[in-house]
Amino acid sequence: MMRKPTLRRPDPSMPARRLVAWAACACLLAGPARAEEPAADGAFVVHGQLTYVEQEVGSFHAPYAGPNSLTPDRGRETADATLYLGARLWEGGEGWLTPEVDQGFGLDDTLGLAGFPSGEAYKVGRARPYLRLPRAFLRETVALGGASEPAAGGLTSFAGPQPANRVVVTIGKFGVGDVFDASRYAHDPRGDFLNWAAIDAGTFDYAADAWGFTVGAAVEWYQGPWTARGGVFELSDVPNSPHLEPGGHEFQWIAELEHRHELGGREGRLLVTGYQSRGRMARLEDAIAAAGGGTPDPAAVRRFRTRAGVHLTLDQALGEELGLFARLGGAGGNVETYEFTDIDRTASLGLSLKGARWRRAGDTIGLAAIANQISAERRRYLDAGGLGILIGDGRLPHAGAERIVEGYYSAAVRSGIAVTFDYQFVTNPAYNRDRGPLSVFALRLHAEF
Repeated sequence: MMRKPTLRRPDPSMPARRLVAWAACACLLAGPARAEEPAADGAFVVHGQLTYVEQEVGSFHAPYAGPNSLTPDRGRETADATLYLGARLWEGGEGWLTPEVDQGFGLDDTLGLAGFPSGEAYKVGRARPYLRLPRAFLRETVALGGASEPAAGGLTSFAGPQPANRVVVTIGKFGVGDVFDASRYAHDPRGDFLNWAAIDAGTFDYAADAWGFTVGAAVEWYQGPWTARGGVFELSDVPNSPHLEPGGHEFQWIAELEHRHELGGREGRLLVTGYQSRGRMARLEDAIAAAGGGTPDPAAVRRFRTRAGVHLTLDQALGEELGLFARLGGAGGNVETYEFTDIDRTASLGLSLKGARWRRAGDTIGLAAIANQISAERRRYLDAGGLGILIGDGRLPHAGAERIVEGYYSAAVRSGIAVTFDYQFVTNPAYNRDRGPLSVFALRLHAEF
């Protein structure tokens, strides 16, 4: 499996006890944030965000390691700053550009865990800041009649009234997660959970370059309590690549159906999301057979094949301040994963609680449990020394489900500024019962306007 290009790796940084101290001080000093009523935006908007994440893994049992193994007692940091530039181009039409500056590394260059512990870490790490354009897209909204509803707006959407029944078409460069699999409680590594398998279904092998963005088109149809979504997107030129395949030769289609409901007077919604990727990928058994007892090389046996998956997402309000999310997913385990991470089956469950009860309405506590598994074919491939997108300890004689518990406390310093302390406990990292368990500590600083 191709490794992502990286530059010089920085030295290990802040120990976990300093992360704890920083987060505790920030929580004590933070004042309550004041809620502000959203106002309708004009013809142009400029938003911005800045996020810094310092993350450290503690010591853990590691009797052996491979090329993609997580290293004990290591720390890394990531930082990004983004401008969101939006313009109303015509009635119902919008254009968006989001130039961004990135810097930093994920733990072990974003390797070592299938449920990687930081959604702010890309698969390309650099020691110095660099400029990118992750999004450049057009959005058209067509009213289907009926009443309007207020829209609070966001970093890539305008505030103001919008038709309740509508068709929305998005085309250009953007993230699949901007449209699909959007949980209210677990979908934003800059504001809620950090783990990859919490912010998205771990089996959702969505089209993306190494930074998580692609080129394509999506259509959404909102009608009453239902929304149907569909999209077609470019895959990378080879699995786990920073470069997209132009011309639509390798592609992915996605379909999603959402139903909004009320249970006991509390709002909720259920999403069913399916995808199919068509690209040059290897059957894992072919890679093992071609190796003849050596280390499997999937590049040698790649042919045009498909990989499909489906998952369910549930959001349910349990009270004024308490919400629940759950995801359950599966994907084809006979071929190599293409874009996201090495997970064939996943289940996650979590809670999100706002801080109004202790007079900090802008604060949030989150707790999630995740279980990831792989197919028998993928286990044999990894045991033979094969490498996945994120994992590969050189062997896997004693496989088990990768289990993760994540908890965070996000403290609102003032409107638009938050400090978060995050802790993750992982058993069987990279499905390996010989290694771990381990703890990952993180401090996140986030500001937006």
